[in-house]
Amino acid sequence: MRHSFVLAALLISSGTCLAQTSVDLYGIVDAGLRAVNGLSANNAPAMPGHASAVSSGIDNTSRWGIKGQESLGGGWKALVRLEGGINVDTGTAAKSDRLFDRQAWAGLDSPYGALAVGRQASLLSDALVPVDPLGKRYAAFNPNINVAGLSNTAFGTHAFGRQYGPSGYADNFYRLDNTVKYTASVGPWQARAGYSFGEVAGDAAASSSHGVALAYQRPDWAVSGATMQFRSRDGLPLDAWTVGAAVRQGAWEFKANLARNVADTGPNKTVHQRVSSAGVSRRAGRDLLVTTALYRVRRVATGFRDDGFDRAFLFVEKTLAPRTTTYVEADYTTWRGDAAGLTASRPNDRHGAGLTLGLMQKF
Repeated sequence: MRHSFVLAALLISSGTCLAQTSVDLYGIVDAGLRAVNGLSANNAPAMPGHASAVSSGIDNTSRWGIKGQESLGGGWKALVRLEGGINVDTGTAAKSDRLFDRQAWAGLDSPYGALAVGRQASLLSDALVPVDPLGKRYAAFNPNINVAGLSNTAFGTHAFGRQYGPSGYADNFYRLDNTVKYTASVGPWQARAGYSFGEVAGDAAASSSHGVALAYQRPDWAVSGATMQFRSRDGLPLDAWTVGAAVRQGAWEFKANLARNVADTGPNKTVHQRVSSAGVSRRAGRDLLVTTALYRVRRVATGFRDDGFDRAFLFVEKTLAPRTTTYVEADYTTWRGDAAGLTASRPNDRHGAGLTLGLMQKF
């Protein structure tokens, strides 16, 4: 009983403090029942057969975070953001080695732009926000997030196999440590520049990254793109770019994007990846949204057979309340070349399909 009283007192006092300091606790809890064929529970290629699972973050990545701001006068503000991913199906953190794997930064906003310092999403990720055909839904399975945005470059029989930039992980360079990012907006134009310090003694370029992004957004259309270069600890480069457009006509919205990246993975060894995508959304009334998207991924790597995959999605979302959405998701993947890989020396199914019924709540 005493513990309950103390907890209630802490909650009441923290709420008062948050209101006074403009600090907000926020999050998304997205859970779904998923059935698959030719895929594992984590959506990797698998032997032919059915499986089912409870999945997290299908419509939108499950997360929690703290954000705050304080006015400094003269149009200046101090900003802070801490955000970590959540696996709703198990109650664990998305990254076991990080409390705030998604964002952890402090910054200043001013009439001359915003400056943020800390762990942040890359400029490729920022550029995809307005133009990804799925609206960055199903991030763990969305090829624009995985391949164009470089969050999961390993699939099939091979991978980059090393870390580029200060992401902290091999084959995942979507979020970067030690990053300084500047954002400036002038009318419909928005420009970004970023640099991530590798912090390798004696070699300032090793494990670093840098890039620029530019977007032009109007009420009914937008164009957005970015280019970046990443370096491995031993100086190998990874160059990447992405560019896309979105057009809205009444209840319809059309989006398309192209992306390329090439990495030196060793002496005279390279990996080239290309992603093209297109999709359409239509709002039916105030509370129903239907979104379809098609992604085409192709990979060419030294010493390996050319491969890739095609993946189609359908999302039907119904808004039940301002913070609650229920949805049905369907996807179908066709693997090319050796991208499906092997299980116990036997080839996996060259086709994979999934169906999800889920509920997303925001706070």
